[in-house]
Amino acid sequence: MIGRESERETLSAFVSNSGGQALTLRGETGVGKTALLDHVAQLAAREDHRVIRAAGVEAESDLPFAGLHQFLYPLLSHIDRLDDATRATFDVVFRRSEDRPPSVMTLAIAVLDLLSLAASQKPLLLVVDDGQWLDTSSAEVCGFAGRRLAGSSVKLVIGLRSDIPSRFDTAALPELHVPPLSEPDAEKLLDTHHPGLEPQLRRVVLDEAQGNPLALLELPPFLSAGRTGRGTEESSGYRGVPLPRRLQHVFGTRIKDLSATVRAELLRGALDGVEAGKGTGRIGGGTRYRMMDADEAAFRGLLDIDPLSGDFVFRHPLVRSTVVQLATPNERRAAHAALARVHQDDIERHATHLAASTVDPDERVAAKLEAAAGSATRRGGALAAMAWLTRAAELSEDREDRSRRLGDAAFIAGHAALLEQAQRLVHSDVVPGRNESPSSTVTASYLALYQDGDVRSSRRQVMAAIETMRENGVDGPDEVLTRLVNLLLAICQYASDPASWQETRELLGSLGELVPPRSLVYRDAWSDVVRHGAGLRERVERALAGLPHLEPWEVTRLGVAAYHVDVLNQYRPYLQRTVDREVETGATSSGMTMLHLIMLDQMTVGEWDEAERTGRRGLELATTHQHALFAHHSRAYLALLAAMRGETDRARELQAVVDAWARPRGVGFLTQIADAVGTIAALSEGDYETAYLYAIGITPPGSFEPCAHQAPRTLLDLVEAAVHTGRAEQARRHAVAAREAGLPGISPRLALITYGALAMTAEEEKEAAEMYERVEALSAEAGFPFELARIRLAHGIRIRHSQGPKAARPMLTRAAESFERLGAAAWARRARAELRASGMSTPASSAHLASLTWQEHRIADLAASGLTNKEIGERMHLSPRTVSSHLYRVFPKLGITSRAALRDALGKTPVDREV
Repeated sequence: MIGRESERETLSAFVSNSGGQALTLRGETGVGKTALLDHVAQLAAREDHRVIRAAGVEAESDLPFAGLHQFLYPLLSHIDRLDDATRATFDVVFRRSEDRPPSVMTLAIAVLDLLSLAASQKPLLLVVDDGQWLDTSSAEVCGFAGRRLAGSSVKLVIGLRSDIPSRFDTAALPELHVPPLSEPDAEKLLDTHHPGLEPQLRRVVLDEAQGNPLALLELPPFLSAGRTGRGTEESSGYRGVPLPRRLQHVFGTRIKDLSATVRAELLRGALDGVEAGKGTGRIGGGTRYRMMDADEAAFRGLLDIDPLSGDFVFRHPLVRSTVVQLATPNERRAAHAALARVHQDDIERHATHLAASTVDPDERVAAKLEAAAGSATRRGGALAAMAWLTRAAELSEDREDRSRRLGDAAFIAGHAALLEQAQRLVHSDVVPGRNESPSSTVTASYLALYQDGDVRSSRRQVMAAIETMRENGVDGPDEVLTRLVNLLLAICQYASDPASWQETRELLGSLGELVPPRSLVYRDAWSDVVRHGAGLRERVERALAGLPHLEPWEVTRLGVAAYHVDVLNQYRPYLQRTVDREVETGATSSGMTMLHLIMLDQMTVGEWDEAERTGRRGLELATTHQHALFAHHSRAYLALLAAMRGETDRARELQAVVDAWARPRGVGFLTQIADAVGTIAALSEGDYETAYLYAIGITPPGSFEPCAHQAPRTLLDLVEAAVHTGRAEQARRHAVAAREAGLPGISPRLALITYGALAMTAEEEKEAAEMYERVEALSAEAGFPFELARIRLAHGIRIRHSQGPKAARPMLTRAAESFERLGAAAWARRARAELRASGMSTPASSAHLASLTWQEHRIADLAASGLTNKEIGERMHLSPRTVSSHLYRVFPKLGITSRAALRDALGKTPVDREV
């Protein structure tokens, strides 16, 4: 190897390092990445490493796990030594099982386990050339695993072209840039391989190649052949053309000189992904086309012979791509037809080549493509499935089959958050003078709902499509009907309109057994748990018993149901393991819903910092994919979290954005959350009158508004606001209504807040004590720290009034500590104020004092000295009303409720620093 001293030094250190690690080599076409990969492979072999090589091929970039297969086949003998769960993961990848496709994380961890097992015998080096052509699934697994090789005996090195984007661009793997050769090294390489060039031609080659090794090797024969006597500019002929295109032209002239038979042989090899470069021959991995009788191409420098397999391989990937580009459409179709016969036993490759060889509609080919799409979906290849279904629709002979396949492709596109593509697929299914097909209705209504929050017209369209299918007669379970039913339920959930829900219940009732049991779970959980929650928790848990085998959209729908009955926490680990797979492999809509569910559970159990990060990720994802409904859904939850933390300005800002978008559209689900934000924000500030007005906007006291999901969830908020505003009768009536509605039997959270509300409104101390005992009995297993701390604060205040300050301190301390841990600053200040009222000294922290403005601190100092508002106003040239407003804001910031507590809260600061 000429030159590359710095790169060779880096690679030598990479191999000799005792720990596992990953490295990418990035550079332009022909710059010598493959030579460096060969070099590192040789170094590793000398260091007694086992070397496994793989190469990305453009023809395979749409085949799920095609790249990963090249790594895994040489290690098949080790798979049987893994545990059952890990082996099951590989069974799906190798199409030996039709179980649910593993997540990127699950598969990557399984791959790491396999690599560690293989490397326990001798260190392992994985070499990937042309990584930019790896299929999405393989690239994501390699990127995930590559970041976690530390501590193992496995190394991974990947060659990437700098002019083509790839999944590795965001994989955060260490990178070694491979630049062109220096001028002296370029001259040395040229003179070594092409000695005796005339000076003028030598200069042209050096100028044209610009240090690119492949150009230095290939340009001299091209420029010298038949160009004697031409000038420098005429000899080059293509100044200003990018180097890869120049080299393609060089290879193209050689390819055109080949016989038609050899060109056809090369084309079949190129379209089937025959490797480029020596030493990259496949070990296993299925049948590949073997180029035969191609010595003429080898003689012309287009092919090499692989020393491992003895087969012809392309000298460089650029040769392979040039072969395809020079072929006519008829030549390509003939080559694909031949390859389809080669791959009779491989459903995905056979269908792909067969479709590429077909021009006119052919139901036999369309059916095979549809089967290939099903295979890809089962293995997590959603994007490949969408492309194959679209092509299947194009080849369909029957109008209904075409519509169904386009609908399936659009359904996958919608769940992949490819909304524009889904829209195009829907429009492509429209025929003038014919009604929209049920499949098209699914996608069109899905887009109307999630892109623009259209709950009104989308509901009408879906109901009409269901009624049409019912009237036309449906024989047994129908996938399109199920999609329509579930979409209708989602629309009704977002609308949160009792009349719409009633119509939907009647329509589903008319369908009888055509409605799947899971859809009935969605109906009862999403509509109104107060009226339909009896036994619902057990139904949800039974439906989720087969969690690993459910489709992603089924997981998210049941996850929403689990949230409504407050049992989401036990399923959150699975959601967290799965969400990356859904986002990275194309099921983006399911991924966004999973992020919402994960955030809600993090808020519930008090992991508020994590919830903030999850919410921001969900908002960014929804905004990127122009998913307006999910974006405002994320904002609503972020607003609720901000209100709980006491960040009321931010909460109200987000609340206003959500309300302004959702209310005109009739998206009641989000307007209810916006009202809940207003309630909590006002409670955080101690503005109980405003809190009460927001709370009764969700549901009136003493009852629970039908189909209002926030009605039971804001039970404690309404009761607390009513108690503090002197509405004892309304507070009591609401607490009793919760008990009579059976809320404690629906979910653990509803039980906790129902007993808390009954305790807070009880006139008799005996009943209050009994209800508070029930709260504490639930506290160990309930896992709702914010609600529990609020109930304990109310309990402590009641004890202080009924039993004296000393008795109240333990309960108030527990409440204050809980609020501090949660980061609920306003509530923590209130709890500390109550502790001070019980006789415990809890001076304000410097952080709380720092939250006061200079003017607020000055007014607080003067008020603490005993001055009246009028006297303070005269000193500071303010009106008494303005002074009163400032003190109103100061008290909650310091966690106090009266002027008498100011001196202690301020840490006995001087009366007047200016005097």
